[in-house]
Amino acid sequence: MSDFRFRVTTAMAETSPTAIGRTGVITTPHGEIKTPAFIPVGTKATVKSVLPEAVSALGAQAVLANAYHLYLQPGSDLIDEAGGLGAFMNWRGPTFTDSGGFQVLSLGVGFKKVLAMDVRGHQNDDVMAPGKDRLAHVDDDGVTFKSHLDGSMHRFSAEVSMRVQHEIGADIIFAFDECTTLLNTRGYQELAVRRTYEWAQRCIAEHQRLTQVRDHRPYQALFGVVQGAQYEDLRRSAAHGLAALDFDGFGIGGAIEKDRLGEIVRWVNEELPEGKPRHLLGIGEPDDLFTAIECGADTFDCVSPSRVARNSAVYSRDGRFNLLTSKNRRAFSPIDEECDCYTCTNFTRAYLHHLFKSKEMISATLATIHNERFIVRLVDSIRESIDGGYFYEYQKEFLGRYYAATGA
Repeated sequence: MSDFRFRVTTAMAETSPTAIGRTGVITTPHGEIKTPAFIPVGTKATVKSVLPEAVSALGAQAVLANAYHLYLQPGSDLIDEAGGLGAFMNWRGPTFTDSGGFQVLSLGVGFKKVLAMDVRGHQNDDVMAPGKDRLAHVDDDGVTFKSHLDGSMHRFSAEVSMRVQHEIGADIIFAFDECTTLLNTRGYQELAVRRTYEWAQRCIAEHQRLTQVRDHRPYQALFGVVQGAQYEDLRRSAAHGLAALDFDGFGIGGAIEKDRLGEIVRWVNEELPEGKPRHLLGIGEPDDLFTAIECGADTFDCVSPSRVARNSAVYSRDGRFNLLTSKNRRAFSPIDEECDCYTCTNFTRAYLHHLFKSKEMISATLATIHNERFIVRLVDSIRESIDGGYFYEYQKEFLGRYYAATGA
């Protein structure tokens, strides 16, 4: 019997007919997730530089790890032997793993995390970053790729992705999909949507088989992933097709132009069933979160809060700034006077400036704790604003102040 459930608690449409956002609760074998929720990324079974206890203390309800990276190192079989992802990394709450499709694409074409590029006049079917070698080759059955660690060759298919994710043991896993860039042609986007649908069917079959074989493990919820780039008909048809399959929830993937985020997320969520959760992959900036939540997304993951923290960039109610700038050398105040995180209640900008200047490892830890808390707390506050019926007032107040300093 499945221990996975989702229920909607407040629908924005009750007070704002044009909005399709909502609050809800996802129930997993390792606890509940109140939605909307931001899910910190622990790519290699760790949120970089931060202890699991600190991630929990900053309010994170779940973490997301990456199947591709854990497959390569230390190996999904080892994590299975350890008792699964949560036991392996000493995380007590719910866990997610993505399918590895994004990493196969991004490392394969050399763009790493930068997929949403200017596409005007540049679309083609052989996308590669300048000066990079192709590490991945996609066909209808799966993807052959070269490890970025040691150059060894590997093969991912729908079935392999399911085996790897079952061995990793996360509560929520994703079907293997072909993630594309905005540089690909319309024809290739159509091909990728078809492949993703066919792989989705295979993922469901293998997931059901493995669930029966591995009945000593808790049930893992399987989410289908909607592709289709910036094309409304492709996004809607992809969502409609996946909605008819036996998925527990859905992910919204692929490269998305920032200024079209809301309309694309809305296209997808208007086609998906209301009674199942929707996860938007790779979104974490404040304005994007407000937009995506209004348009029906329930959970999000993004590496940005921890990544920029390691480079001394931090969030505040008055915008993002860099701790290494000279004005912070004698700033004996916290990053954000209104933040309740461990970093802001104990340390000053001047101290953090010193740590980054001195290249002390704890600088990344303290900055990451703050950034993750800032985004987690923001999404928690958005959830409260939906339940309280003041979402638009809160959005105007928060974003007005956040972008005031930059004039954006």
